[in-house]
Amino acid sequence: MAYYVLENDCLKVTAADMGAELASIYDKEKQREYLWNGDEKYWSRRAPVLFPVVGSLRNRQFVFEGKAYAMNQHGFARDMVFKCISQKDNSIWFRLCSDASTKAHYPFDFVLEIGYMLEGRRLKVLWKVMNPSEKTMYFSIGAHPGFMCPLRKEEKQTDYFIDFHTDKDIEYNLIKADGLVGIYGKRLHLDHGVTAIDAHMFDRDALIVEDHQTQKVSLLDADQQPYVTVHFDAPLFGLWSPAGKAAPFVCIEPWYGRCDSVDFEGELPLRAYGQALPGKDTFEKEYVIEIHE
Repeated sequence: MAYYVLENDCLKVTAADMGAELASIYDKEKQREYLWNGDEKYWSRRAPVLFPVVGSLRNRQFVFEGKAYAMNQHGFARDMVFKCISQKDNSIWFRLCSDASTKAHYPFDFVLEIGYMLEGRRLKVLWKVMNPSEKTMYFSIGAHPGFMCPLRKEEKQTDYFIDFHTDKDIEYNLIKADGLVGIYGKRLHLDHGVTAIDAHMFDRDALIVEDHQTQKVSLLDADQQPYVTVHFDAPLFGLWSPAGKAAPFVCIEPWYGRCDSVDFEGELPLRAYGQALPGKDTFEKEYVIEIHE
């Protein structure tokens, strides 16, 4: 595995070629790490890219044109080595192309490029999905970055808060034991957009917040001061920390796609929030991780 570094006066960012995954977001001024460290006791990943599916598939497979294809949760890109195709002082790009191994599980030609661009205290994460074929390509893509929560060893996750930057309560859905959405219409009551992190918040896995209810989410410390904000225009996002472990991190996950519902029986083009990319076209999206002063 190879690692690549971006650095400015404020931050030092490290990314790996395995999965084009972020490995570190380090604040040089405060001498503090903000990205989860991948401790296997809780979760061995840090910020995987989810492609070509987000979440779990019903029966661990999808159907396209009458044929079933096995696919693990969150797809295969996170477990494949990307090629570094460009590196500058403040940006880096990785590329993954379809091959015989991917087409055994996903019958589409694709080029996936993941970029990171450092601008002051903001890290822009860029996605390009290119369809080199003539036929429409169906996929989902999502982010899964974990952030330290709490920041200090003497604190607990439940000392911290989440700011949804909205004046309305948040409605969310929950995942059942099979990894599929099966509990709908739960409500998170907010005080001026903010809620405390409850010890049981993640007992039922991720909270799935759909329908553009907000476009940024912040983690706040014990004094309710923001220390990281994720900005996005995705139609939905997940919030997750491992159930029952009091894990010292929280994931904020912008998604263009999600896991199947427990009663989903359609083919791949009908998956919730899935993307349809015409032949010879390109899908481009981004989100931003802001580390506060």
